[in-house]
Amino acid sequence: MTRYGNTKKSLREESLAPKKQLGQNFLVNKATANAVANCGRIAKDDIIIEVGVGLGALTQPIAEQAKEVIGLEIDSGLVRFHLEKKDLQDNVTLLHQDILKADFDDLYLRSQAKLKIMANLPYSISNPFLFTLIENRKKMDWATIMLQKEVADRLTAKPGTKQYGIPTVLLKSCATVESLLTLKPAEFHPRPKIDSVVVRINFNEPTTQAPDSYDWPLFQKIVRASFSQRRKTLLNTLTAGGFFNEQAAGDKKMAKQLTKEAINSAEIAESLRAEVLDLEQFIDLSRSFSALLTSS
Repeated sequence: MTRYGNTKKSLREESLAPKKQLGQNFLVNKATANAVANCGRIAKDDIIIEVGVGLGALTQPIAEQAKEVIGLEIDSGLVRFHLEKKDLQDNVTLLHQDILKADFDDLYLRSQAKLKIMANLPYSISNPFLFTLIENRKKMDWATIMLQKEVADRLTAKPGTKQYGIPTVLLKSCATVESLLTLKPAEFHPRPKIDSVVVRINFNEPTTQAPDSYDWPLFQKIVRASFSQRRKTLLNTLTAGGFFNEQAAGDKKMAKQLTKEAINSAEIAESLRAEVLDLEQFIDLSRSFSALLTSS
């Protein structure tokens, strides 16, 4: 694949102009596609789920390294293109499917093991895709994905920074994240306006406290509520989260007092903002809230 040449020609000949509504940006350099595939650290017996097959630029080097590739592609025109051309390797199974609506139980059965995912993601679905992975974390082994730089930066952000937020904390609770490769806009057609970064998310890495050791659904709600209004204090955001509305029987002052007690029980200052708390403090908050909710 030569830079721009074959990609643009193939799209033009098959009337497959990149669809803006799908956020399509196709890799145009074979060496770059190989480098991205190598970030997956694929073993020869791996079954890889590829999200967004596109023209197959990344599919081909993945298929050369893996036992099997299950490719998900939302664009019916691209699915038809590959079926007609028969251009993908024999160990590639192509599914016309939207990853955000995919049945992860079915993918888990197809993979015969925890999921290993590779993706050149449309920028428009980056956040919902990441939350889908977190939701299905128990079925995940790892995901090596290409994201816009600003999203990748959020995943590795430190407390006290503007990038630090909900996806940072939720991912850190169940995985580790590595930034592996930065790609310039010229590596794609059409060219995006910003750099892209390949990250590897390892879900099977041990964390300080496993999600099963505390109320993870409550922890998730607390993280989301805490960051809902970044400029406000924990006391205000968590009171607004309505965790103690039932216990307070509609009494707003009592609900605020119970929230204050839960925060203080976690030995966290109620005047702090969410962006300065680390993972352990959010876990402490979930435990103190859980204790007060169950005792009320």
